[in-house]
Amino acid sequence: MDLQEQLTLVKRIKALADTGLVYCEDDYNRERYQELRSIGLQLLSLISDVPLKAWQEFLMPVADYPTPKVDVRGFVLNHKNQLLMAKESIDGKWTIPGGWADIGFTPSEMVIREIEEETGLQTTVERLLAVYDKKCHSHPPQPFYIYKMVFLCKIEKGELRPGFDMQGAAFFDIDNLPELSVDRILDTQIRQLYKLTTEKHTNVYCD
Repeated sequence: MDLQEQLTLVKRIKALADTGLVYCEDDYNRERYQELRSIGLQLLSLISDVPLKAWQEFLMPVADYPTPKVDVRGFVLNHKNQLLMAKESIDGKWTIPGGWADIGFTPSEMVIREIEEETGLQTTVERLLAVYDKKCHSHPPQPFYIYKMVFLCKIEKGELRPGFDMQGAAFFDIDNLPELSVDRILDTQIRQLYKLTTEKHTNVYCD
């Protein structure tokens, strides 16, 4: 069993414990779910080499049924079929623009906002290209269970410039991509998305 599979199992343990804590109605079961959650955090610490105290402070108890987090991304090509990318301040590497979905906004509204904030370009959404379960791809391990939604977007107007929390924004040829922020996007995903776009596929990739 590889590290990614171990991490997925630990996430399931923690989610079961969190669900139990949300719905249990007696102290007897609450104590056992709290113990199960504690075991899950200890396993996370062992797998990740992150101190247990850090996980305890980072992953606070939930108040509702635990579900996957949602990441929305925009796939934007210019008239030369070059790919719009943004340079992350966190790791100094590149990704297609996007981020966590916020409550109160539709997925389309979120991806349009993220693209403009990170690159200065105003876009419209043409269609959904893919829904990735990060567990099924070779992203680095992380504590959350994440679905990634990628939308094909069209440039309407605006001036290319990096957002306040980004180090850069630029267009790249598909065969000359910069170093990728693999926590956010993989080369295999970019090439799949590029094929779905340029070969005029209408199907949506899922998983």
